[in-house]
Amino acid sequence: MTKIKRVLISVSDKTGVADFAKSLSSFGVEFLSTGGTAKMLRDEGLKVTDVSEYTGFPEMMDGRVKTLHPKVHGAFLALRDKKEHVDSMNEHGIIPIDMVIINLYPFKKTIEKHGVSLEEAIENIDIGGPAMLRSSAKNYRSVTVITDPADYSAVLTEMSSNSGAVSVETNKRLAVKVYKLTSEYDAMIANYLSKN
Repeated sequence: MTKIKRVLISVSDKTGVADFAKSLSSFGVEFLSTGGTAKMLRDEGLKVTDVSEYTGFPEMMDGRVKTLHPKVHGAFLALRDKKEHVDSMNEHGIIPIDMVIINLYPFKKTIEKHGVSLEEAIENIDIGGPAMLRSSAKNYRSVTVITDPADYSAVLTEMSSNSGAVSVETNKRLAVKVYKLTSEYDAMIANYLSKN
């Protein structure tokens, strides 16, 4: 089981995430976030570190580049029981991230709008979100990855029963949801681009 100490939240669909974050804060977790999600969490009274502050790199290129950084992906991918990985984390100031709460840019909703341009559709292709989801899900033994607000309650219940920890079994179930989501997302983009 992994005790949740650090949580990264970056969501387009903010349904229920403020209440979930408030509940998580009762376990003493630290929050990392970006843009509008960070602002929303602060407005709810939560202490949040911007990802750009953690990485030392600003968001750039109209927000296209903000989470594609070794201090983010290393925090997901590091095998915490492997000395070489832990040594690399220590050497490069990488702090483990134990939970990731992400949903993707609304590509489907965008392309369903009447008269949407190809340029607008392309700007709603999420890059950082799927990359973070896939990195985190690959290391599901140590990282809890949540893409669906329907999972918030069950995760909180499990954390309450296990002193703030989440089981590998739950993490694996959530990881399967990640790969299903990202494969469907990519297929939708491929289908759209092939016709436009």
